[in-house]
Order: sequence, then structure tokens, then C-alpha cells
Amino acid sequence: MSIFFTFTLQAGGQSGIRSFCGGFPDYYQFRKAKNCTPISSVTVKRMKNCESVLILRQDLRRMNFKKRSTDELNRMNVPAFKASAKMPLVLVLDNIRSQHNTGSVFRTADAFRLEGIYLCGITATPPNREIHKAALGATESVDWKYFSSTRQCIESLREKGYIVLGAEQAENSIPVQEFRPVAGMRYAIIVGNEVHGIDDDILSLCDNCIEIPQYGTKHSLNVSVSAAILIWEFYRKAGSDL
Repeated sequence: MSIFFTFTLQAGGQSGIRSFCGGFPDYYQFRKAKNCTPISSVTVKRMKNCESVLILRQDLRRMNFKKRSTDELNRMNVPAFKASAKMPLVLVLDNIRSQHNTGSVFRTADAFRLEGIYLCGITATPPNREIHKAALGATESVDWKYFSSTRQCIESLREKGYIVLGAEQAENSIPVQEFRPVAGMRYAIIVGNEVHGIDDDILSLCDNCIEIPQYGTKHSLNVSVSAAILIWEFYRKAGSDL
């Protein structure tokens, strides 16, 4: 079976993978499905105009893929991060027991430039050795605030005009892929305790509830994994201008 990828050619002949297309048994079926003839990477490198082409997987082996160095990533320093535009999203950690999970959320929040993280109840706060292990310094860049209760946190968010969303498997929840942030609005997403999730009395205070669909036997994602999925989904829809 041949596997094909879509490439977008930049001016000057630079190429990069844009998206995975799928596998087809042979050229005929692929051309019939996509109405496009695959060409070799040799031809790709000669092209000057921006356009999409298709390349056989074996041709990818001839292309030069090299991991970028730290300098090439153009990473911000902390002062630049603090001064930069932020995605209009705050993540609320509702009684998270694992300090490693908290640190992981800080690291993801840094990657997508969240406005901040609100730590509630039993959730540990920096400075904390276990948080720092997972955060890799993100506790210095990402703004955070502690609240003794999640209810108090929600009240503070409402006063600031945030739309509060609970991330939970609940009745009438919206699948996260169907959720659409409204431009100009600010959002807060609550992720709950690793065992008990978000309590019903806290869910009743939320403006809406979003859910990550799951199709296996567990229906239980690690809280830092759930947070990363939610942040990515929000970024795709509302934060791509960062």
C-alpha cells in the first residue's frame, strides 16, 4: 500500500508537510479519488510557486528532515512572555491531588500562552519541588493565583466577565470538538479532581459543560492530558493569532 502526504510549496522551492492524506493501494485509485497525479520530490524541489502536490512516502526518505536546535525554536524569555499577547483562557485546577499533574498543566499553559492558571482547594502551589520537576520553569512565566475553594474562584471569574466552562462527562455536555468560542470573550475551563472529577454543586455554577469524547473501556483520561486536549482545541479555534 502506498501512503501519500500533502505538501505545501513555499516561494523559492521550500517544502513542508501540511497534512496526512491517507493510503491507497495504487496510483489509479488515488488519482480517481483525488484527481491528482503524484510526482517525485525531484520535481517538487524545482517548483517555484505556492501550490499543493502529492508525494510518495518513499520520496520522503530522500528529503532532509532535521530536528531544530533550541536557538532555532526562537523561544521567548520570561519578560517577553509576560509582555506578550495571551490566549483568552484561564485554566482552573479544582482540587488536583497530583503535584506532577499541576506542573504538567503549567508547562502546557506556557506553550500556548494562557492568561493564567487558578489553583483551588487541595491543589498544590509553587514553589514546590514536584511541580517544578514537571513544569520545567513554567511557574515563572505563567501567571497563577490560589483560591481556598473553587466556588470562590468562580465568583472572582464572573466578576471579571469570564465565561466559565466545566470539563466533565455530564448530562447535556457539549463535545469539545463542537464547542466554538465567541470572539472577544474570555473563558475559564475547570478541570476536576483525578478521582471524583468536578462536584455537581460546582458544575451548577458553570455557564456550560464541555466533554472530551472517549470510545474505549476506561472513559478516564489523566487530568493533565485532558487539560492539554482542551487547551489545544481552544487554541485551534481562538488562539491562532498568537
